Amino acid sequence: MSPDRIRGEPPPLQDKSAAITIVGAGVFGLSTAIHLAERGYTNITIFDKQPYHETRYSYFKGCDAASADMNKIFRSAYGSQTEYQSLSTEALGAWQQWNAEIASSSSGNDNDNDLPPGMSKDDRVFINNGNLSLTDKPTLPPFEMATVRNMNEAGHADTQLITYDPRHVQMAHERGFGFAIDPFKRKQRGRSYLGVLDTTGGTILADNACSFALHQAQRLGVRTVFGPESGTFASFIRATAQGTGTGTGTAHGERVVVGIRTLDGKSHHSSRTVIACGGWTPALLGPSLDSVCETTAGSVVMMKLPADLVAARRYAADKFPSWTYKMRDGAEGGLYGFPATDEGYMKIGYRGTKYTNPQVQEDGRERSVPITRYDSRPPQPGESAVATQVTTTITTTTDEQNLTQNQNQDENQNHTQIPTQALRVIKKFIADFLPELLPVANANNGIDMMTRLCWYTDSWDNHFVIDHVPGPDHENVFVATAGSGHAFKFLPNIGSWIADILEGKGLERPLVRSWRWRTRPDATEGKDKIVNELMEGSAGRRALARTQISSTSTPRRLGVVLQTAKL
Repeated sequence: MSPDRIRGEPPPLQDKSAAITIVGAGVFGLSTAIHLAERGYTNITIFDKQPYHETRYSYFKGCDAASADMNKIFRSAYGSQTEYQSLSTEALGAWQQWNAEIASSSSGNDNDNDLPPGMSKDDRVFINNGNLSLTDKPTLPPFEMATVRNMNEAGHADTQLITYDPRHVQMAHERGFGFAIDPFKRKQRGRSYLGVLDTTGGTILADNACSFALHQAQRLGVRTVFGPESGTFASFIRATAQGTGTGTGTAHGERVVVGIRTLDGKSHHSSRTVIACGGWTPALLGPSLDSVCETTAGSVVMMKLPADLVAARRYAADKFPSWTYKMRDGAEGGLYGFPATDEGYMKIGYRGTKYTNPQVQEDGRERSVPITRYDSRPPQPGESAVATQVTTTITTTTDEQNLTQNQNQDENQNHTQIPTQALRVIKKFIADFLPELLPVANANNGIDMMTRLCWYTDSWDNHFVIDHVPGPDHENVFVATAGSGHAFKFLPNIGSWIADILEGKGLERPLVRSWRWRTRPDATEGKDKIVNELMEGSAGRRALARTQISSTSTPRRLGVVLQTAKL
């Protein structure tokens, strides 16, 4: 289907005093609020079930959205998709500007209004330590070759350095990226280390970044309503349209959305409602998104390195890049990871298989919904997936204490572990690329580990979905979703594009057209264009209910896990 739709939609947003509701305080929601407020809109409210002003987007404090994380990858590498390459270049400048704003804050203490509580002028939201894309092939895959070529053609010559090219290796050392050419010390072990180092890339400190963005939005006058009842979406408020519908596609007497009702029973009226709920969005909007995107889970292992390893800084961000391995090679690949945080957490993720959690909804259809460590119960038929989520009690304990508390809670839950397939692939990578951790993992003190499912929203073509929701039942509803695992890097700038779309500007730009409402083609229309299969349901191979899950009784020590799982 063409991205140009034959349907009505609300007129462009123009009234600066119009009430705008944004549901979701993640990447899309925060960025939208910031850029609308910077354009002079004065009546913006963000709703979210999480008390982010207290938790500061920490996963250890009950935050379970994909945006609530320790770190995310920044890359300009996009193969032949030069439109996203350009968007990344734009984002890079914005990340650098945010770092500069933090560094130049007036006093750099917790009482400084320039920064959110807990952040100082010594903090950063982006570390330019490179992003290394590795392969096990004898030659570079087409994606990496296209990235090198297109970055050169775009005027970013020699930013993509091939690890086997002596000239590129020399450049890396001259620019301070020598550590990132072979961070796993593969060459000295006679192993392949072929890949491409994106020197524009690196590591985003996700929780810091979201906290900073939220603070920015609030300083610009954006209001927030956070909490498991007051901030949780329960339903849309609909009213009968009184106008002629001229120019909007809405006829007199049709029902249109005029706001939302939250779980505490309160009504919040608005002229435009932006739904940006990440993995909870498809179930919330129901059949409207069935042909466009689906909620899927990535599998994540977080290792807590011993103090001596942390002190040695072998895996610190100034000595270790973010990385990907066999990212487009199916179930045996799809790995990514990061340097250790200052607290010693080292994260490895797996997206080789994108798992689903299909649940029957009110209309009788199955849709995948997130199920996380912090759920009190699974969503029931007819309930909003958003409305069933709860958070843990906020405490002032350390991350280590929160981690222990969460592990104790896990014994009574069945959705804290990751699929066995994911754990096997991650384990194999650790044994092959990080063998120096094995003796540490098997020592008395060992290496503590924690697993999580990280819920994304994938579109069938990996493009975002940023558009007005079609159909009279959703008149005045706008959606920003389907980050497809690569949206976080655009936190500082994607809101500008969303604001343009809401205002009816630049709608013919290629990226904007690719984000518009669309349906998945069938086999006769071009199955080769489909990146992600959708709506396979509970009978599908990716459904968690049909997937072997790593045992909840497995001790949370990396050494034991490495010994017991089959490589």
